[in-house]
Amino acid sequence: MTGSTKMIENYLDELYPNPRCELNYIKDYELLLATMLSAQTTDKRVNMVTKTLFKKYPTLNDLSQANINEVMNIIKPIGTFRIKGNNLIEIAKRLIKDYDGKLPNDRKYLETLPGVGRKTANVVLSNIFNEPCIAVDTHVSRVSKRLNLAKPKDDPLIIEKKLTKKFKKEDLCKRHHQMVLFGRYYCTARNPKCETCKLKEICNN
Repeated sequence: MTGSTKMIENYLDELYPNPRCELNYIKDYELLLATMLSAQTTDKRVNMVTKTLFKKYPTLNDLSQANINEVMNIIKPIGTFRIKGNNLIEIAKRLIKDYDGKLPNDRKYLETLPGVGRKTANVVLSNIFNEPCIAVDTHVSRVSKRLNLAKPKDDPLIIEKKLTKKFKKEDLCKRHHQMVLFGRYYCTARNPKCETCKLKEICNN
């Protein structure tokens, strides 16, 4: 571990000693659905629609039989609601058919579900099953590049591999949440809080 990596870890631990996922969920599959819905929108907005969605359809069986127009109307505020609405119902049907409604600890399977890519699978695997993996979203990507943990042209998979090597295996889930929160509230895309940041000396922003 380099000195700069240790500095980053110390600062993230200082800012977010006990980070957690900001998507609200109670059941395991709800995190999968919420993460799928969070693409190209904010966790805050997703939490607003899932509060209604999960109350109206409290089980996967309920959701699998839902009226698509009613589902789309609920999730309309998050955008791309037609695609995501169909994804919700199809994921519910698939989980019931393939795993009797249980969420499997199986990356390959999860990535076959509609709207579920590597990032979403990583979020589920790390939070639900404590698997040592790190999900790379726009926040993690931006922070990684600014702090020289990755190169400007690195894609999410390359960034994921680099972060997996730089951080301890048992810390990957925590580092993911810390970097997301850091990118969301400090190292923002516009007007980042560089003046008060303890990492500005190693930042290339």
